[in-house]
Parts: sequence; structure tokens; C-alpha cells
Amino acid sequence: MNTIFVIGQIIGIASISVALLFALAKLVSRRSHVQDGYGSAVLITGCDSGFGHQLARVLDDKGFVVFAGCLAPEGPGAQSLAEKSSSNLKVLKLDVTSNEEVQQAKKTVLENLPDKGLWAVVSNAGITDWAEIEWSSIEDFQRMIDINLFGSIRVSSAFLPLVRAAKGRMVFMSSIFAFFNCLNMGAYSVSKRGLEAFADCLRVEMASFGVKVSIIQPGNFGQATNILKMKTGLDIWEKLDGERKQIFNLQYMELANEYFMSTCKGGFKDANMVIDAMLHAVTSSRPKYRYLLVSTVDMLFFQLFPFLPTALTDAVFSLSPMYGKRKALLYAK
Repeated sequence: MNTIFVIGQIIGIASISVALLFALAKLVSRRSHVQDGYGSAVLITGCDSGFGHQLARVLDDKGFVVFAGCLAPEGPGAQSLAEKSSSNLKVLKLDVTSNEEVQQAKKTVLENLPDKGLWAVVSNAGITDWAEIEWSSIEDFQRMIDINLFGSIRVSSAFLPLVRAAKGRMVFMSSIFAFFNCLNMGAYSVSKRGLEAFADCLRVEMASFGVKVSIIQPGNFGQATNILKMKTGLDIWEKLDGERKQIFNLQYMELANEYFMSTCKGGFKDANMVIDAMLHAVTSSRPKYRYLLVSTVDMLFFQLFPFLPTALTDAVFSLSPMYGKRKALLYAK
């Protein structure tokens, strides 16, 4: 009887302890967030669609003054954003590859800045495309880097003094492909790896000023954003010169296209995980340095990947059925 009584007490104490810890965690979580956005502004690039579009809506609902940078302010995405949001959301024409448009956007922000200033800049604008390195021209690399890397640098350089004055946040949209090297993502990986190097250096420099820098690393969210550029194997193959057409035949191009598209279809159907991470990076008093956003099943692999020997990580890709088919089809007539 005494044993049963003691066990009951232990279970009771354990239950109460768990409940108290849960309540404490909730309390800490609440206190770790900025209470509201009233009087603070956020600039987001790439709001025509995807992550930027959705984040702009969420921050507007939370009372922030939102400057939504759009490539096409007269387009359907920007118009929808303006129509469904409050008067605190302002759509800006912002091509991140244009120094002139970045400076004009800064002028507009300064003219409409609320009392608490510019709290955060979310560098979200970006593009993606797939192709092996030998299929890509220098122009393909330049376009990818100018938008994904230099676009973020342009915007950061222009708006950093305002964020520094508010002791606010700089948030950068990266990708798992910043560290996960694989077929078909060469140009994209180069742009995102460079972006993370920039953000890491900026975080160290800004620590003295109280500015926090976060990197968002989404996995497969292609279906949730419609960022993928639709094309066929023939579209790529026709761009190749005669020598490369002998190596990378059309049959292989079509196979690569089918494999890539089918892989993307297996990703997340909505962007909720990414939006939650971006919101945390903007509003939490303790934002993370990095937000790795993959499935629970993939999380351990991607957390370990950067620390594994190169020979091992390269070997992982050879296990893909695509690699076996690739070897069989290269040079095939």
C-alpha cells in the first residue's frame, strides 16, 4: 500500500511539474516576442507572390507598417496585396537589381516612416532555376547572383542605417541548397551560399549595435510558392552547343526534367512553416541565427550534413536512382 501511495505521489508531482514547466514555457514564449507591431515598420522584398506576399499580410494583421517591395506593383499579386490589406501596407516598386529603384524605395520609406522607425528588413526577393553547370551560361549565373545575392546586398546597404537606429532585425531568405550540393542546382547554390556568407559577416558586425541577423533555410517548398520556372528538357537541350548535345542527349534532358519536377511535387503543400519562422525572426526577442525548415524525417540528416566528410556526402548522391540512369544515358545516341 505504501509503495502504491509513493508511486501515486511521484506521478502527481511529475504531472504538476510538467504542467508548471509547460506554463512557464508559454510565458517565456509570450515575453520573447515584441507585443505588437504598432509604431514599427518592416520592409519586405519580393512581395508579388510566395513567402513575401504571405508575410506582408501577416505583419499587416499584427499592426506593423509594411513596405511591400514588388517587382510589378501593377501586377495581380501586388494589387491583391493592396486590396486585401489595411492602409498601413504600402506597395513599393522595387527591383532589387536596380540601384535607382532601391534608392527611390528608401526615399519613400523615409517619407512614411512611423515613430518607432524601421524595425526590420526581410530580404526575400529571389529566383530559382535548375540546370547542370555545363548547361548554364555565364549570363544564367549572373542573373541568379544579381537577384539572390547582390539584390540582398543592395537593399541591406541602403536600409541598414535605419535598422541600426532601431536596433532591429535583418532577415535573409536562403535555402538548404546553400550547403546541400546536388545535381542541377549549381547556380542557385552559388547565390545562396554567397548570401549566407554575407549574412554571417553582417551578424558579427551588427552585434555591437544590437541588430540581430537571421537566415531562413527552407527545404522543398516549390509547390507552396510557385517559384519554379516551368520548362522542358527540349528547352534546355536547344540552348546547348553541338559538343554538349553529343554528351547530354535529349533523352537524358527529358529524364532530368521529369525527375526534378517529381521531386518538387513531393514537397510541402503550404508555406506555413516558413511564414512562422520569418515571423519569429522579426518579432522574437531571441531570434535564431538559422531556421532550418525541412520535414521531421529529414531534419537529422540536414543537421548532420554540413559536418560529414565530403567523400561521404558525395557518396549519398550516388545512391539516387537518377545517378545510375545518368551514367547509362550520357553519350548515348
